[in-house]
Amino acid sequence: MVGSEETKTQVEPEVRKAKPRGRPRSFDRETALEKAILAFWEHGYEATSVSDLTRVMDIGAPSLYAAFGDKRSLFEEVVREYGVRYGSFSDHALTEEPTARAAVERLLREAAVAYTAPGHPHGCLVIHAATNCSTPEVEESLRGRRNANIAAFESRIRADIAAGELPAGTDAAALARYTGAVIQGMSQQARDGASRQDLEAVAEIALTNWPRT
Repeated sequence: MVGSEETKTQVEPEVRKAKPRGRPRSFDRETALEKAILAFWEHGYEATSVSDLTRVMDIGAPSLYAAFGDKRSLFEEVVREYGVRYGSFSDHALTEEPTARAAVERLLREAAVAYTAPGHPHGCLVIHAATNCSTPEVEESLRGRRNANIAAFESRIRADIAAGELPAGTDAAALARYTGAVIQGMSQQARDGASRQDLEAVAEIALTNWPRT
């Protein structure tokens, strides 16, 4: 019979449930960013490849590009976040201490601690990430940050000269450069295995060269 259940079964198309498409694996962005910070901090910009980043961040390349952009964009975010998570002691010292010398003393002592702390690469990412860098924009950006720090030192020193905290004949530019050189040297020494106590001793000697009224 035309209306039989058997005929209906034969003519009615079989309905199948569509399988849901696979979704990309989710990840914690902050955790992934921290891993990128450590990778760039340890190896520098040039020596850290996209494949290195996807491996240490435990994400695929499409997820990396979608969340952070290209390698250079990720690095720019890494540098900003590094300043917040690990490098803020410099800004705090300059803004919170009453004199330039007090600020630099605090800065050098805290750098000795930060540059040798366990749990992350030693030294300063901003100082070392441009090593052997062949990307001019990245090298220039990091150089600009380092020079901005020296300019901040010089500004505080000039303010102290004007206030009589430092002798009138103090060479503010040279003293700021000297301070920057000490900090950069401490960072390299930390990379080479110097201990916190070693760097604190360097800081003590550096401070004896500061002029006094």
